[in-house]
Amino acid sequence: MNFKRLIQTAFGVLAYSLFIACVPAAASSADGHLRDKDLLYEVTDPESVVTMYLTVSRGNSADGTDHTWEEINTYSVYDYKEWGVDRYRVNGLLQVGDETGPLPGELGYGEVTPNAVVQIRGQTSSRYTQKNYKIRLKDNRGTWRDYQTIALNKHQQDGLRFRNKLGFDLMSKIPEIMSLRTQFVHLYVKDLTGENADTADFEDYGLYTQVEQLNKRALRAHGLDRNGWLYKINEMEFYRYEDVIVPIDDPSYDEAAFEQLLECKGNTDHSHLIEMLEAVNDFTYPTSDLLEKYFDLENIAWWMAFMILTGNTDTQNRNFYIYCPQNGDRWYILPWDNDAMLENTEGRLSNYTESGSWESGISNYWGNMLFRRCLQSAEFRKTLDDAINSLRENYLTKDRIRGLAELYSSVVKPDVYEMPDRDYAKLTPENYDIVASALADEPEENYGNYLDSLEKPLPFFVGVPEISDGTMKLTWDNSFDFDAEDITYDVYLARDYNFEDVIWSEEDLRVNTASCEAPAPGQYFLRVRAENFSGFSQDSFDYYVTAENGKIFGALCFYVLPDGTAHVEEITE
Repeated sequence: MNFKRLIQTAFGVLAYSLFIACVPAAASSADGHLRDKDLLYEVTDPESVVTMYLTVSRGNSADGTDHTWEEINTYSVYDYKEWGVDRYRVNGLLQVGDETGPLPGELGYGEVTPNAVVQIRGQTSSRYTQKNYKIRLKDNRGTWRDYQTIALNKHQQDGLRFRNKLGFDLMSKIPEIMSLRTQFVHLYVKDLTGENADTADFEDYGLYTQVEQLNKRALRAHGLDRNGWLYKINEMEFYRYEDVIVPIDDPSYDEAAFEQLLECKGNTDHSHLIEMLEAVNDFTYPTSDLLEKYFDLENIAWWMAFMILTGNTDTQNRNFYIYCPQNGDRWYILPWDNDAMLENTEGRLSNYTESGSWESGISNYWGNMLFRRCLQSAEFRKTLDDAINSLRENYLTKDRIRGLAELYSSVVKPDVYEMPDRDYAKLTPENYDIVASALADEPEENYGNYLDSLEKPLPFFVGVPEISDGTMKLTWDNSFDFDAEDITYDVYLARDYNFEDVIWSEEDLRVNTASCEAPAPGQYFLRVRAENFSGFSQDSFDYYVTAENGKIFGALCFYVLPDGTAHVEEITE
C-alpha cells in the first residue's frame, strides 16, 4: 500500500469537510462574468487515488433495478434507445477505503444494505467493452465529498486515459473558465447478481477517473444558482427547432426527441431557452446586442479558445452545458468532456486522425448558429484572439502541461498495462510515452491550425443532389470570408472517396449551383471546395467515415437509386 495514499485517505473526509465549509462563494464581476471557487481545487492531491468498493445486487422491478451485473455491462445506450426502455440498473453498496478494504469514517463503512443505484453512463463510450458507471447514492444514505451522484469514467477510447482529468485540472487555474473537480479512483466490484453469488469476492476493475457531475448540487458547490437553467448539449447547433423545443406542458412535447438535442438538468421552464434561441435565429437582431443581452462574450471566447488550442474538436454541437441564473438573461457555457483533446500525435500513430480541414481552428464552430454569429463579430474575434494568446502565454504552457502529463503518467500507466486494462490498451507502452511526451507541444501545433483557419473561406453545407429528366442538379450554400474576398467553387463527382476516379468536374464557379448528366445507379462521392482570392481553400462540412483513416473531409457520399432518385448516406461514427 502506498503510504502517501494511505495518509490522504485517512484524513480525506475530515479535510474535505473542513475545506468545503470554508470555501467562499463564487464571485461574479459587475459585468456578469463568472468566476469559480479556486479553493474547491485545493482539497485533493492531483495524483492521489481513492479506492472504492462496490457490491452490486438485484433490486426490484418497481424501481428498475431487477437486473444482473452482466446485463449492465452488456448493453449500450443505443440498445436501450432501440428498445424504448430506460437504462437497466442494479442496487449497489458503495464503500470507500484503501487497498486493505473499507475504512472507518468513510462512506458506507459497516453498512450491509445497498446505499446506491448503479447504471452505465455515457453515449458513444457505452459501446465499449469497459463501461463507465453512474452511481447515485440514495436519499438520506450519505454523500461522498458532497456528491450524491458519482461518475466513474474508464476512458477506453483515450490511449493515455487521463486527458479528461488533465483538461479540467488545466481549466481550474484559468479564472475566465469554470471547471469541475476530478479524482483518480481504483474500483473493486463484488457481483451478487450472478450464479456464483455465494462465493463472490471483489474483482479488480482497474483505474477510473471520477468527474464531478454538473447538476443542481454542483451549481450550488460552485456558487451558481441551483434554481437556474442548466442543459447538457447532446447534439444541438442552436437553431430554433420549433417542432422539438417547446414548453413542457405543450401537447406536442416529446421528451425523447428533446433530449436528443439537449437534456434538462435544472429549471424545467423551457420558455427562457426558447426566448434565447429565437433571438439567436433572428437576423434582424444585431449581433452586438444579442451577445450583450443573452451571452457573456468573455465566457464563450475563452471556452472556445481553450478548445481550439487543445484541439478538442468534438465540441461544436455537443459535450458542453449551458447555464443561466434564474433571475438573469445571460447564458454561459460550462465545459464538459475533454478526453479527445491533445490527441494529434496519438491519431498520427494510429493512422486515424481527424485534424485538418474544417475541424481545425475556428471553422470547426461555423456550423453552429450561435458560434457563427459570434465569429461574424469583429469584436468577438478580437476577444477570442486575445484569449488564445493569453492561454498560450500563461496557462497552456509547455512546462505546465509537461509537468501534469508526467505526474499523471506515473499514476495511470502502470494500471493501463496491468489487468483488467491491459487487453484494452490502445497504445504500446513505448507509444504511450511518445504520446504523453508530445502533449506539451500540441497547443502550438493547434495554434498554427487556428491561424491557417483565419485565412481560409468558411465551410458550408451541400444540398442533396436532385435528378430530373436525366440531369442532376447540385447546390450548396455560400461560403464566407472574414476579409470579404471573392470566392469561387470547384466541384468534383467521383466513384471513390479519394477522388481518383473523377467522372465529372467544374472549376472556378462563381455561383453555388451546377448541373451534369445524371450518372447510372450506384454509389458516388461529391466534393465542393471553396477558394478565396488569396488562394486558400476550404471543404464543405460533409465527410465520409472510414475504419482505417477516420473522416475523409469534403466527401459527400450518395447513391443514385434504380428509380432515378438520389439518396445521401447517413453519417455514422
